[in-house]
Amino acid sequence: MAWFSLHLLHLLWAAAGTSTWARSSCSVPQTAQHLVDGLQVLLEDSVSSAAPPNPSVLIAMNLAGALSAEARELLADRLGAGDSAGLSVGQLALTIMALNSSCRDPGNKVSVLYGQMEAWPPSSPSAPAWTFYGPSLAVLALCQEHPGRALPVAARLAKILAAGLSPFNTDTGAMVTLALTCMYNKIPEGSEEGYRTLFSQVLKDVVENISMRIKDNGIIGDVYSTGLAMQALSVTPEPPNKEWDCKKTMDTILKEIEQGKFHNPMSIAQILPSLKGKTYLDVPYVSCSPGHQVQPTLPSQPSPVPTSASNITVAYTINNQLKGVELVFNETIDVSVKDGSVLLVVLEEAQRRNPMFKFVTTMTSWGLVVSSINNIAESVHDRTYWQFLSGKTPLNEGVADYTPRDHEHITANFTQY
Repeated sequence: MAWFSLHLLHLLWAAAGTSTWARSSCSVPQTAQHLVDGLQVLLEDSVSSAAPPNPSVLIAMNLAGALSAEARELLADRLGAGDSAGLSVGQLALTIMALNSSCRDPGNKVSVLYGQMEAWPPSSPSAPAWTFYGPSLAVLALCQEHPGRALPVAARLAKILAAGLSPFNTDTGAMVTLALTCMYNKIPEGSEEGYRTLFSQVLKDVVENISMRIKDNGIIGDVYSTGLAMQALSVTPEPPNKEWDCKKTMDTILKEIEQGKFHNPMSIAQILPSLKGKTYLDVPYVSCSPGHQVQPTLPSQPSPVPTSASNITVAYTINNQLKGVELVFNETIDVSVKDGSVLLVVLEEAQRRNPMFKFVTTMTSWGLVVSSINNIAESVHDRTYWQFLSGKTPLNEGVADYTPRDHEHITANFTQY
């Protein structure tokens, strides 16, 4: 869901203003610290003047303690200079939080966000779950700026969610939990008690839904939604009935890191705060005092011996059967590529061999997303998009990150949500 969604307190903040965490049972063992250090280096190395500025990356860097002051300042400068026009409420909220985490004044961006949320039409309770992700981010950002001013906006969001008709999504549920936990903890004195009751009930329902997505190995939803879900479960004032084994989740995530699952900057930005025992609720309390930036000592790895990669064959199907769409088709092509190639290479080879497989990509914070195939483009108005599947299982990585196997069958299915 993370790829389409472009897709959260039983303990209060300590006296110093930072959120506390059951670190004794859910911290990264010293023997695995090099894995976290490696992820952070990879994240910060992704920052450049040529890449689009990603506020999620800056938030993660600051919560973890940025290793590169140069990368942090470059990203903060570009986000601060950016125009708010054209940004969604979620993108604008993340930008405000990123600037605050860098001790930068977000300027009029807060007023712009508040205006957008005041005009935000109450969505239908049956709207897709991902449509509540951005507004939840907005409530979180506004809560951290001015809880009293954010209160009516947060209450409107909570009342819509209380209807409970929307299909549940782990990422959105985690962000809702973080936003409403912030509001729950910061309800201004003298406010109606009904606000606390409302937030408490919605939090209880959402957190129960998150807990139902905890798998036997500790993964919550999928591997890429686990980071935000860990944040949510660690701060909620309404713990779920099902006890969460945070250590099991952490151990599994560390194994996934070791196997190379986290290499996309956005996926790293989602998981890094949890690995550092931080959450988005810590954003207002990040210390920006200058200090000596120390690069972590990473274990040296022997250089791999170059080998000649063999070819693999991938079956690739493009399918559109939606009624009302002019061009209906179902075409399959067998594509031969080098072993280890990402899915994007398969698509490019299919396009080279048959123009019917031509495609267009759009850059998002999660990387490239295929927005059009064979002249059939996704549409927010029609609620359509291209969903990629391996067999019948939706992919949880993008085309520039997923590595297909030999004889795997990949389908791009034009889908309505």
